[in-house]
Amino acid sequence: MSAGRTLNVLVTGGSGPSGIATARALRDAGHAVFTVGSDAARIEAAAADAGSGVTPLVCDLASLSDVRALRSSVAGLVGSVDGVIHLVGGWRGAKGITDQSDEDWDFLERNAITTLRNVSRVFFDDLAASDTGRFAMVSSTAVSAPTAGGASYAAAKAAAEAWTLAVADGFRRARPAADGTGSTEPTGPVQHATGQDKTGLSSAAVIFVVKALVDPAMRAKAPERKFPGFTDVADLAAAVVGLFSTPAGELNGQRLLLGH
Repeated sequence: MSAGRTLNVLVTGGSGPSGIATARALRDAGHAVFTVGSDAARIEAAAADAGSGVTPLVCDLASLSDVRALRSSVAGLVGSVDGVIHLVGGWRGAKGITDQSDEDWDFLERNAITTLRNVSRVFFDDLAASDTGRFAMVSSTAVSAPTAGGASYAAAKAAAEAWTLAVADGFRRARPAADGTGSTEPTGPVQHATGQDKTGLSSAAVIFVVKALVDPAMRAKAPERKFPGFTDVADLAAAVVGLFSTPAGELNGQRLLLGH
């Protein structure tokens, strides 16, 4: 765990309300925050909104070569990354199964799956080597109860969850062996040096599960709405900050339900 140490955290999908709230909360917790978006003007405005010291970076996360260039840029600034909070998403729906469009699927595949695959592959070694490595994504309750109209959305989120759980397995296999041989196979509960908990893990991949997110602008537009079951972006941000003070063994591979 971080034990008060300043960590380098990347917030992808940083231009939206959840990205701004998360970057602000991480900055307030004392971490070095790099917030990433595809549009320069939007991500610069979002970083300014998040607070002084938050660094905006531009990247097309659906391009593997661009994500590799992003890692090189961050490495040139601060070295390795300790956390990646992946907030890229988007919704597409239809009336039922037969009118699920290829265009909507392509959008969801790009945003929900491809960006996550690229970011996790490129930054995996950084996170696995950190004494407080954390990877997190935001998923939906729709995965557990998909509707016909939301078939493409639920399927894309389910794929992203499966990939994230595979990242969690990667962290388990990457941990040092109890006997010091460097084996990458799980060896059972052990006590390691700084940063590792009693399971031997120092890095974790987690899934935040929400019905939907709500932010102050949404509440202001519809003051009569109660938004039942929704998760406020400030609560998501607080949960993200909490990842870095919670033992990896308690987090790795977990689906954490928020807003209920």
